Amino acid sequence: MKKLKSTLPNMVIVLTCVALITGGLLAWVNHVTEAPKLAEQQRSLAADISKVMGGKTVKETDVKNITKEFDGKTYEFVVHYVALTNGTPLGKAVESTTMGFGGDLTVLVGLDLQGKVLGYAIRQTSETPGLGIKAEEWFQKYGKGSIIGKDPLSKSFAVSKDNGDIDGITASTITSRAFLKAVRQACEATK
Repeated sequence: MKKLKSTLPNMVIVLTCVALITGGLLAWVNHVTEAPKLAEQQRSLAADISKVMGGKTVKETDVKNITKEFDGKTYEFVVHYVALTNGTPLGKAVESTTMGFGGDLTVLVGLDLQGKVLGYAIRQTSETPGLGIKAEEWFQKYGKGSIIGKDPLSKSFAVSKDNGDIDGITASTITSRAFLKAVRQACEATK
């Protein structure tokens, strides 16, 4: 086989062929992995919903997307209405996103029928490792700043630096405020 001459048109043709083949392979891999990725996301969401609803065996009865405006900004909320497996309504799990210190902070918060916090899970975070990432445990039932059982709409639902009753994460006040804002907005958007 004769070697191609190293000319600009030949290089462009070879590079175009390589790019087309690579692009085709990437599209095929994306198509093949799309269903498993979606199934994993749904499994992860179902596990988090069970976790934020107190670890009970639950079923989702309805899902609604809500758009609300807070402080001149528009926020999107996904509300998962939840019941026990026997059909008894338990409350709702709400996905809420705010801007944290390092970027978007998405929280799934479980609220009972009276609007009190049953639990939460961090779904997405870009917070500082070792500091802001502590929100995953800090506000849980046995954490230093526990919000479990509290009403997010009460005036005391704020970090102690803002005259609230909740201990913020040490050296991570911005993340603590953003986390509590996401929980409060989830409750306000669905009341």
